[in-house]
Amino acid sequence: MLIAGQRSMEGGRLNALTHNFLVSKFRGYYIESSLDAPPSLASREWGFLFFDDSGMRRHKSFFSRGELVDYVRSMVPRHVYHSAAYYQRPGAPTMKEKLWQGADLIFDLDADHLRNAPKSYSEMLELVKKETQKLLTFLLSDFGLSESKMSVVFSGGRGYHIHVRDPRVFSFGSDERREIVDYLAGRGLAMDRFIHMAPMEGDWGKDRAFRLHAPPAGAPGWGGRINRSIISFVEDLRGLNEAEAIVVLSKRKGIGPKKAASFYKSLQGENVLEEIGRGNLDLFRGSAAIWKLLLVEFLDSEGVKVGFNLDEERGETDEPVTADVRRLIRCPGSLHGGSGMRVTSLTLCDLDDFDPLQDAVVFGEEAVPLHILKPFKTQMRGVSYNLEEGPTELPACVAVFLMARGVAEACTKH
Repeated sequence: MLIAGQRSMEGGRLNALTHNFLVSKFRGYYIESSLDAPPSLASREWGFLFFDDSGMRRHKSFFSRGELVDYVRSMVPRHVYHSAAYYQRPGAPTMKEKLWQGADLIFDLDADHLRNAPKSYSEMLELVKKETQKLLTFLLSDFGLSESKMSVVFSGGRGYHIHVRDPRVFSFGSDERREIVDYLAGRGLAMDRFIHMAPMEGDWGKDRAFRLHAPPAGAPGWGGRINRSIISFVEDLRGLNEAEAIVVLSKRKGIGPKKAASFYKSLQGENVLEEIGRGNLDLFRGSAAIWKLLLVEFLDSEGVKVGFNLDEERGETDEPVTADVRRLIRCPGSLHGGSGMRVTSLTLCDLDDFDPLQDAVVFGEEAVPLHILKPFKTQMRGVSYNLEEGPTELPACVAVFLMARGVAEACTKH
């Protein structure tokens, strides 16, 4: 599979009334709206999925934005994709014949791939937005990328895409892109690089030549990030009483109540946070094992969960979207066929205040009769819906969402 985010939300084949309703709504949108064509449009492959379940039509190419828009308005696809890659002959029928010339660096963050994601759609979207903001921080600070070379796109479904269009990354192959993902996720980082014995200076180092050391809070990259995570953890522990802290610490395998109690007491000193910020973790003898246990947790919490598609048959992750140099990605300005919401381009500044369930909703409030196929809960434009099976009338924006999801069908007025 070569489509980012195509683990779709929609159900099975649509009945005729539902098919006609959705095609009509999508056509109306495309007649009134346009698409945010990517740079170098003529060098990209395009792919489309339709409401008739006829399969992917790909290996398409367009010379201009107007040609693309005319095609979409006449064909009314359910999903619109373009390649992350640039090709010499994007319309060629085989990948080899296309002659790959480079590719944007793409990150696909999907709430489906986040551990312990909430079931509420709105909370799910809020969580994946935080992961997106975390990823942007990595790209700006650790990789030194410029905001002007990046764009953020709400996928129209359950997540966000980040497009990096910096010429320095265009020629990266799958191996280089996979290394970037590994760094972002914190995989393969050596524990001893972050916590090790080192000579210490100052008052804390008078009685022993070596102390347990970590990078200081101001260190670049993962070192500073880990230190700040440690400080946050210690601040939270210091806010608990001893009994509560022992319970929290003892939940970690390898930390019993006795060690937990000693560890907690050692964190109560006046200058503990300042010392940790300097990189000194030798707050009491024998702390190395505890810090190394906690470090695994910090690495996991600080890392970004990026770009994996789930292989549903095997129940394990497929190759990351980021590493696939021939991936198709949703076109901004198009509609997501599994939700009816707009695939929305954002600046980095826009992201903080962006609310998908308000800002990516394109259809109106006119009442639409429909039949709910199964109980379903959702939110849209600040209203929560707790729907029971059976006929009802709902605003068009909600009706399109439910039909696209496959949990409702269009029907005639009751």
